[in-house]
Amino acid sequence: MANTLKLDIKEPAEDLKTRFKKETNAQKKERLHALYLLKSGKVSTLESLSRLLSRDTSTLYRWFQKYKNEGLDGLLKVYKPAGRPITIPAEALEKLKLRIQSDEGFKSYGEIQSWLKEACGVDVDYHVVYRAVRYKFKGKFKSTRRSRPRRNPPLSTLQLSSFK
Repeated sequence: MANTLKLDIKEPAEDLKTRFKKETNAQKKERLHALYLLKSGKVSTLESLSRLLSRDTSTLYRWFQKYKNEGLDGLLKVYKPAGRPITIPAEALEKLKLRIQSDEGFKSYGEIQSWLKEACGVDVDYHVVYRAVRYKFKGKFKSTRRSRPRRNPPLSTLQLSSFK
């Protein structure tokens, strides 16, 4: 056949199948499925594989070029963009980290925002401060729960709390 795809797949079909079943990432799973279908002989042309996986032939061709050049590990390496860099300078972040860990601390993200402006000269949005504290420092504000005082608490609750 002139349309037959000639790709030298080094891994056995059974290994690809077991790795395909264990994989949790959808992108990696799809690429492993494509290799398995070719290796097992269920499809032999790029067009039939394209129809089966509902992917464009150019996408499959790009995957297989990556497999030829970098092997299975290169094929399964999925690009994850780094995201937008944080706009708070590193020295201001370090000061903020020290201040958060100290006994003074902060009461709100708005207070952190105004402290950054006064102490470090950094004017940033509320959401930038929130993301920096919440995701970079893994911090969370903890507040006490407000509860309505009970007029006549049950006797068992009163006894338990008095012994603690």
